Amino acid sequence: MQIGPYVLDNNLILAPMAGVTDRPFRQLCKRLGAGLVVSEMLSSNPQVWERDKSKHRMDHSGEIGIRAVQIAGADPELMAQAAQLNVSNGAQIVDINMGCPAKKVNKKLAGSALLQYPALVEQIIKAVVNAVDVPVTLKIRTGWDIENRNGIAIAKIAQDNGIQSLAVHGRTRACMYKGDAEYDTIKAIKQAVSIPVVANGDITDVHKAKRVLEYTQADALMIGRGAQGNPWIFREILHYLQTGQMLAAPSIGEVSSILLEHVANVHQFYGEYSGARIARKHVGWYLAEHDKEREFRAKFNTIENASQQLDVLNQYFETMNMASIYFDRLADETVISQNSPAA
Repeated sequence: MQIGPYVLDNNLILAPMAGVTDRPFRQLCKRLGAGLVVSEMLSSNPQVWERDKSKHRMDHSGEIGIRAVQIAGADPELMAQAAQLNVSNGAQIVDINMGCPAKKVNKKLAGSALLQYPALVEQIIKAVVNAVDVPVTLKIRTGWDIENRNGIAIAKIAQDNGIQSLAVHGRTRACMYKGDAEYDTIKAIKQAVSIPVVANGDITDVHKAKRVLEYTQADALMIGRGAQGNPWIFREILHYLQTGQMLAAPSIGEVSSILLEHVANVHQFYGEYSGARIARKHVGWYLAEHDKEREFRAKFNTIENASQQLDVLNQYFETMNMASIYFDRLADETVISQNSPAA
């Protein structure tokens, strides 16, 4: 997979997600196998650029790998300025958001709302492509609603105006995240254009990844919600695609190590006050399978002190690890007993 002059390490991409794909999470996913990671979207409105949230989103200091930044807006001139600002801050790829279905984004005619207006789509793409000397990519949905799946038309506009890679989420804006993603439109888009096409939507395990890649013939896969609390998904999919074999799930020890590191990095990146609050959602995602009754998460979400969060997590995993050792020994003793000769 190549975007402009940049050859990706592999064809697995972390989707930009507002409030999720900040620098700590991006770097973690990159380390665990993502070929490219994309930052959360930055508004093209200059009035918000000095706010803490925007400053954090523009912070790429010390990042490894290709720096890809997503921008969102509806005014071609402002989008061009936002692209230039991010390139001056180190962005090597600029991605245009025309896929976000959120109401607060769409009411400003940004995100997937733009799919209703192909002429404006073309104006924005031209403005951004002409404003910067780095590759510009685009993320869309299959259309505005089921009756208006114009993804192929938008893809051709993108290709004709200099977009160098196109990511497509397999739902319309009207679908939001309901129901199942469909891949027929993504397959048709891939057949209709020659630029790289990236398939996105409901890719949550290795088997789904392989099926989507083979069915759509897409050049790459983009993974969003499937990576929340599961950054190992990239190495697992990559291993499966390369070998056909399932990679072992991370041990409790590795989950503990990665989660504690992630939370500590969130604290450091945002500061202890904000970091402690932002860490809660990540911990909730990591422990969804381990804490099915939500007892621990309910307790954790009341903690406001960063150091105390780490202490409580350490205690939680120590208890889990002891329980795991106990049940492993119990299973071994059962096997030995069953295989022993009768007295």
